[in-house]
Amino acid sequence: MRMYVEKGKSELSKKAAQIIIDAVKSNPFMNFGLATGQTPIETYQRLIEDHQQNHTSYSDIQTFNLDEYVGLTRQDPNSYHSYMKQNLFQYINIKEENAHIPNGLVSDTTEECNRYEDLIKQSGGIDLQILGIGQNGHIGFNEPNTPFSSRTHIVNLAESTRLANSQYFTKLEDVPKQAITMGIQTIMEAKSILLLVSGQKKAEALNELLHGNIREEVPATVLRNHRSLTIIADEEALLMFEKC
Repeated sequence: MRMYVEKGKSELSKKAAQIIIDAVKSNPFMNFGLATGQTPIETYQRLIEDHQQNHTSYSDIQTFNLDEYVGLTRQDPNSYHSYMKQNLFQYINIKEENAHIPNGLVSDTTEECNRYEDLIKQSGGIDLQILGIGQNGHIGFNEPNTPFSSRTHIVNLAESTRLANSQYFTKLEDVPKQAITMGIQTIMEAKSILLLVSGQKKAEALNELLHGNIREEVPATVLRNHRSLTIIADEEALLMFEKC
């Protein structure tokens, strides 16, 4: 495990973007696992700036998003299809057919989970997976007590997760109660994982990851078992450690 501590979110994002850019230049045909939420937005902005200024190419890159809400259309502003388009895809030269996100509108969600899992495997697996961490230790949408052996599946979102995500919706009742997410085993099979942790609200979860027992009650703790994990955290995410 490798860990970088940066002064703030801006510095964290700069470091993360450089790691990603270096990886893309090293392997222009890589499979790149993507996360959503607030934490990676500035990292994606820096990728866009680099693409515009230095012409780093994503024409042969394939991307696989961690998750998508069940019940939202691709055009819904709160769908992760929309998120990725608005925050990255429309500004870089990635091919539309190479950007993969689960379909949360299918009638047979089990079949969609199997299709997505098979697509990842048939494409050669994830080379670099970007992750954030939830306040309750979830990774992707794998909530506490998700089996470490899980593959891409439907998850019932914890109320704490829905509450945290309600900032993007008009009201809490509008936040979907289910999502399709890569499973923990799927995530762990990525060749490398880059975990971004920003803010004091994530400090307890990060503390558990680094120092707690590895257990399904805190899904992120399994990352300590990964062969190539890099963590980039800002100072606020480490305040709790300094007080202990």
